[in-house]
Amino acid sequence: MADDSGDKTEEPTAKRIADARKKGQIPRSKELNTFVALMTGSVMLMFTGESICKGLIQIIRKQFKLKRDVFFDDASLVIYFKQVLLDGMLLIVPLVLAMGIVALLTPIMMGGWNFSTDSMSPKISKMNPVSGLKRMFGVQGWVELLKSIVKIVLVFSVAGSLFKGYLDQFMALSSLSLNNAMINASDIILFGFLILSSTLIVIVAIDVPYQLWNNNKQLKMSKQEVKDESKQQEGNPEIKGQIRRKQMEMSQQRMMDEVPKADVIVTNPTHYAIALKYDPLGSGAPVMVAKGVDLIAAQIRNSAMGADVPLVAAPPLARALFYSAELGEEIPKGLFLAVAQILAYVFQLKAATENNGEKPFPPRDIKVPDDFRQE
Repeated sequence: MADDSGDKTEEPTAKRIADARKKGQIPRSKELNTFVALMTGSVMLMFTGESICKGLIQIIRKQFKLKRDVFFDDASLVIYFKQVLLDGMLLIVPLVLAMGIVALLTPIMMGGWNFSTDSMSPKISKMNPVSGLKRMFGVQGWVELLKSIVKIVLVFSVAGSLFKGYLDQFMALSSLSLNNAMINASDIILFGFLILSSTLIVIVAIDVPYQLWNNNKQLKMSKQEVKDESKQQEGNPEIKGQIRRKQMEMSQQRMMDEVPKADVIVTNPTHYAIALKYDPLGSGAPVMVAKGVDLIAAQIRNSAMGADVPLVAAPPLARALFYSAELGEEIPKGLFLAVAQILAYVFQLKAATENNGEKPFPPRDIKVPDDFRQE
C-alpha cells in the first residue's frame, strides 16, 4: 500500500493560514483591482467629465489671450505656467482622490488588509533565472498568458464595435463649435471607456475563483504536516508526559518537605495519611500540608515518625479530609470540631512529654458529619 503522507490532501489549518499571511501569501486578484479602479474612474468621469472639459476649455482659451510681454519675461512665464498647471490639477483632484481611495479599499474585497515585511525582503530565489523560467512556463504563467489573450480579444472586439457604432458621430464633430465638439466627444469617449471597462467583469469572474482556489491549493497540507503542526502546538506527548511526571515529582517532594513541620498525621491507618499544621496564635483554621494514599501515605508516615510528628488513627476523618480539602488550604468548616479533638490530644501529648507526665489516650469515636463521610 502506497504511503500518501506526502500528498497534500488536507485543508490548511488556521495556523498555516496565519503564517502564510505573515509572509504575504494571501489570495489577490490584479484583475479585480484593475476592474474596480477602471469602473470607479469611468463613473467619476461620467459625473465630473463635463466640468473637467469646461475647465480645460477655459484653460485653452486663456492661452490664446496670453500677452506678448509674458513670453519675453522668464519670471512671468514661469509663474504663468505654474498657475496653468495648478488649475489643471485642481480639475482632476476629485478623480484622483476617488481612485486613491478605491486602490486602498479594493484589497479588502479579497484577502483583506495585509502588511508583510517578509514579502518585501529580497530573496535570492527570485533572482535565480532558472526559477524565473519555471515560473514563466509554469501553470501560473500559462494562466496569466490565457487571461491576457482573453483580455485582448474582448477589448479589441468591443472597441471595434464601439468604433463602428460611433463613427458617424465622430465625423459629425467637425461641423460643431469647439465647445460643443469637446463636450460631445467627451461624452462618446467616456461612454466607450465605461463599456470597455465593463468587459473586464468576464475576466474577474474567472480570475477571482481561480485565485481563491489556487491559494488554498498552495496552502494545503499533507497528513504528516498536520501531525507535526499539532505536535508543535500541543507539544510532543512523550515530552509532555515527562514534564508532567517531573512536575508531580517536584510537587510531591515539596509536600514531603512539609511533613516534618506538621503538628499531626491523621491516618486510616494504612491506606490514607493526612498531615495537618495549626498555628494557635493565628486567626486561621488548620491547614493541610500533605496527603496521600497507599505508597505515598506510607512515605508520609515514615517521614513523620522520623521527625517525631504524632500519628493519630481516625479512619472516617482521614478519608473525609483527603476528599474535601486541598494541599495548602484550610480544612472545611464542617470538620473543625473533629480536627479540634485531634489537635487537643496532640497538644496534651506534647505537654505530657515535655513535663514527663502521664500521656493522654487518643480520642475515640470522632464524629464526622454525614456530608463529609466517604465509604
